[in-house]
Amino acid sequence: MQADDDGIYNLWPTRLLRRTLPGHEAANGLLAELIEQLDDDQSEMTTRYREADFLKIEHPAIGWLGQCINKTVVDYLRALGQVYKSEWRLQGWANINRFGDYHDLHNHPHSYLSGTYYVAVPESTEKLPGRADRRPSAISFYDPRAQANMTAIRDDPQVEAEFTLLPEPGTILLWPSFLHHFVHPNLSQQSRISISFNVVLNWRDEYLPEQT
Repeated sequence: MQADDDGIYNLWPTRLLRRTLPGHEAANGLLAELIEQLDDDQSEMTTRYREADFLKIEHPAIGWLGQCINKTVVDYLRALGQVYKSEWRLQGWANINRFGDYHDLHNHPHSYLSGTYYVAVPESTEKLPGRADRRPSAISFYDPRAQANMTAIRDDPQVEAEFTLLPEPGTILLWPSFLHHFVHPNLSQQSRISISFNVVLNWRDEYLPEQT
């Protein structure tokens, strides 16, 4: 399946955005150094993601990333055809996945959109016995319409219930928070470093209809 010119895949009843952020080459080294330092200072940093908001740290590279995420959200909403004003805040956390680490199937409750920015992705994998169809360091997304592929007709472009991407350093992905996804195991001695985030809508009374 091909993305359109804005990097958006029309998947099932959802849209997934993938793009490469300009300037990532300069920022990623600084982000990796900061994340590795935080990992040294904080026990189980990756799994205790609710304890601190990575995107609130005062740091030039994080400031750059926050601006890029917000720009990506704006472009995503425009691609949806949304013409009304939305207000949101970002919540982010850093991940270091070492050999064998993965993230089980999950979605992101209590948020509107979710995404991941990739700082470092292993360039090679260990030679291991077993299956040849493993997809180390990839991320898979799943059709939210349970068993919808069972009723697919011939040449239906949405017949596949799973969509898998292998990101690269500098890749940002953005998707609806309800969408289930799975991060495949890292099978390299090199760390996979990423920054995940949620887009949380700010509440306004105008969201409620008038009650008489």
